[in-house]
Amino acid sequence: MSNLNRRNWLKHSSMALAGLSVAGQLFGRQQPWQELWDDGAESVLVRIGQNENPYGPSEATRKAMMEVIAQSNRYPGEMALQLREQIAALYGLTRDHVLLGAGSSELLGNTAALAARKKGSNAVSADPTFRLWFGAAELFGLTIKKVPLTSGKVHDLDAMLAAMDANTSMVYVVNPHNPTGTVVADTDLQRFTEKVTQRAILLLDEAYTEYSDAQTLAPMVRDNKNLVVAKTFSKIYGMAGARVGFVLAHPDTIKQLSAWQPWANAGPSAVSLAGAMAALKDQAFVKYSRTNNEKVKAYVTNELNRMGYPVIPSHTNFVYYDASAFKGDLAAAMQAANFSAIRIFEPTTAWRRTSLGTMQEMQQFLKALKEKA
Repeated sequence: MSNLNRRNWLKHSSMALAGLSVAGQLFGRQQPWQELWDDGAESVLVRIGQNENPYGPSEATRKAMMEVIAQSNRYPGEMALQLREQIAALYGLTRDHVLLGAGSSELLGNTAALAARKKGSNAVSADPTFRLWFGAAELFGLTIKKVPLTSGKVHDLDAMLAAMDANTSMVYVVNPHNPTGTVVADTDLQRFTEKVTQRAILLLDEAYTEYSDAQTLAPMVRDNKNLVVAKTFSKIYGMAGARVGFVLAHPDTIKQLSAWQPWANAGPSAVSLAGAMAALKDQAFVKYSRTNNEKVKAYVTNELNRMGYPVIPSHTNFVYYDASAFKGDLAAAMQAANFSAIRIFEPTTAWRRTSLGTMQEMQQFLKALKEKA
């Protein structure tokens, strides 16, 4: 590399790093934890409410994203193809089984649109659940039939089957479940899938599978045109802000879903695609994230139970607990303590969801919870 080229590279790298530094301040504090609680730093908001990975993206992912910034003047078609092949190999499929999107939420909406082609159709879903796609589905014309969870906050598969009728075009399952963190037994889910897909599309949201021992049903898409498995880089890979998700489905189904995009696999940017490819290769970071998540989860679960807030056993990076013992507005109290930490999915109950941050973040959260109680 010539001196002139080296100087230009250093100049552009410095500018890019400066940009990332500003972005870091906007989206989440990156400084060492102890600075967060020093005098004068009380205004810092700790984000443990959106199920983000507090450890990511990994160093390898960040490096890959930085290196491709200079190529952002080019459309990333070849990179999208490479990522699809990489994902397909991971699940024993072909690239024709993979469709990319700007996060899995986009693709959930696409699947709902596909299911809504028949006028007067409905979708069966658990309640509560991840519901970001509900509004779009209803605009497409789908009616949402909500089936309560069991008393243990698990999908009631029998009740969901019973709720299906001649107009049911889609059934939606999140496993592991958001917001409760529960899982359905692998064999039960497989049998349920076989029954549902004889009559309708099953949209299986596996955003949190990598945090659990739950088995992915991705291999079933080889022969099942009515199964769509949605996955994301937003969770264990630590790329929520990069917006990369994908669905796995039969190639015929992929063609139908891609019709709802400007062009197939149009969502992710070159920078996001580079990061996703690096993230898939960095399994050491995945192991690191899961190991730390398990340690923090065990600690938080034990502490909440001990404080009188019963916790549903979680297979994810968040906990769902009964906050009846807290007198007052828990969300407002935690916000006042500089924690964006409380999500409400059952407004008529005291059940609340809080994401798992670092050990230090959760220790401070629990300290604030004790002080506000």
